[in-house]
Amino acid sequence: VQLQASGGGLVQPGGSLTLSCAASGRTFSGYAVGWFRQASGKERDVIASISWSGGSTYYADSVKGRFTISRDNAKNTVYLQMNSLKPEDTAVYYCAARTVYLGDYYYRRPREYDYWGQGTLVTVSS
Repeated sequence: VQLQASGGGLVQPGGSLTLSCAASGRTFSGYAVGWFRQASGKERDVIASISWSGGSTYYADSVKGRFTISRDNAKNTVYLQMNSLKPEDTAVYYCAARTVYLGDYYYRRPREYDYWGQGTLVTVSS
């Protein structure tokens, strides 16, 4: 499966962006999907993840209440709606898919995912 992350860009503090992660090659159905970000000089950390049905979601404390992850399996796409953006949200954002199905769970660790998109840069600055 190939993942294509898009929607990044430059936004002012307090602004909003919606990232998309589109899958091709295979259907998204049955895959848990996560959004990660990596700021310059830092490790790649999970910020949100969603189970294959969308029934279970996880958010890192740093984005809880501001970001929303959702998915449209018919469109093979997962979204990350980002509101109230802060300069510290500046990073390259990656989506990842886990193709090993063990149940309708979300996953938080990079090593639990086996396919990765190329990343999209989000810059929050005035």
